[in-house]
Amino acid sequence: MSRNLSPTELKRLHRSWRHRTTARLALVLDGVQNPFNVGGILRSAAAYGVDHLWMAGPSVQPDHPKVHKTALGSQRYLRWSSAVDGQEAIRAARADGYHVVGLELAEGASPLHTVPLEGDVCFVVGHEDRGLSHAASEACDRLAYLPLVGKIASLNVGTAATIALYEARRQHWTAASS
Repeated sequence: MSRNLSPTELKRLHRSWRHRTTARLALVLDGVQNPFNVGGILRSAAAYGVDHLWMAGPSVQPDHPKVHKTALGSQRYLRWSSAVDGQEAIRAARADGYHVVGLELAEGASPLHTVPLEGDVCFVVGHEDRGLSHAASEACDRLAYLPLVGKIASLNVGTAATIALYEARRQHWTAASS
């Protein structure tokens, strides 16, 4: 019979995974304008230990009042900065030592699970309807997409970002236990 973990047991469980984690993760939000999407991304970023977020172009900033509704205070665990556009943010991420992977349903993109995500990785996610700007897409080291098999052809940007963060951590943990 199973039972829910106590708060102390949850802290221990999460701490054990944190100790297994050495690679850094970062995110570039390239024109993500819906405050609720930004808030959800911030919450996932805090949960997966993202080291830095770059808010590029017209992306809603983490201190926007509507972001707080879905971020639920997770902003306090994150470092973020603004960038004029996606290219500037990608240059900053690369200068900080990140391999930059854009999430985009585009020609030449690889299924995310086939992309080696070892080392420090920065994912770039784009506008809710238009995706990555052309300039940001061109500036990425590579593009990846999430394979979908249902009747819906794309995911919410926050959901896609969360899946990508998990996949990067999963690959790292799998490699570390081998």
